[in-house]
Amino acid sequence: MKVLFVADLHLSAQRPDLIRAFIDFLENTASDCDTLYLLGDIFEAWIGDDYVEAELQPVIDALLVTSKNCQLYFQQGNRDFLASTGFTASIGAQLLEDEVLIQLPSQQALIMHGDQLCTDDLDYQTFRSMVRSEPWQQQFLSRPIAERLQIAEHLRTQSKQQGQMKASEITDVNLTAVQQVMNLAQVGLLIHGHTHRPATHKVMLQHSVGCRIVLGDWDSTLWYLQCDEQGCNLIEQKINAD
Repeated sequence: MKVLFVADLHLSAQRPDLIRAFIDFLENTASDCDTLYLLGDIFEAWIGDDYVEAELQPVIDALLVTSKNCQLYFQQGNRDFLASTGFTASIGAQLLEDEVLIQLPSQQALIMHGDQLCTDDLDYQTFRSMVRSEPWQQQFLSRPIAERLQIAEHLRTQSKQQGQMKASEITDVNLTAVQQVMNLAQVGLLIHGHTHRPATHKVMLQHSVGCRIVLGDWDSTLWYLQCDEQGCNLIEQKINAD
């Protein structure tokens, strides 16, 4: 039993190296997996299921091929929160809720993208609530594709500028929020991405010591989590720039 997790690839036409790396990952590392979880921000931006950059179509095709032998699940991130059932149908995946309790070969785990845990970043949480609302999404998706692309580019630029001005503690998860979701779910393992700070952390829970595994983003290296009957291992690999 082999279960894989990835997040924060931020695939776009501007990074053909990452597109190649992910397709290679699907064709090789994930070729014999039982389940692959995509935990958000797989794409740098997603403006609706009715538009896919031409450069990203090979990714869609490769995911669909992977889904023939491996169960795919997709969770929305803060960059691809508009990816919905149209997208997941195109890759043969199932769309998940923001927080899901799953059974791994060795134990149960709570999985999420992780942005909802950054509760100290009040400005971001306000923005998150707005763009996740049905009225905002309906209004945005009703706009022409060209206009949506412009808005998405503006939001990305604004997000990067604001992020550079914030202390690292604010943009990381809040420990109390982590403890609350794990205690509420009565689970000893939390898996998430979003922060781009890959690591394994101990978490003091009500009746035990839990574990929080943070997936890394893809840039000069790729990160993935592999879980089997022996447990979970966070793995880093260098990306071939050629």
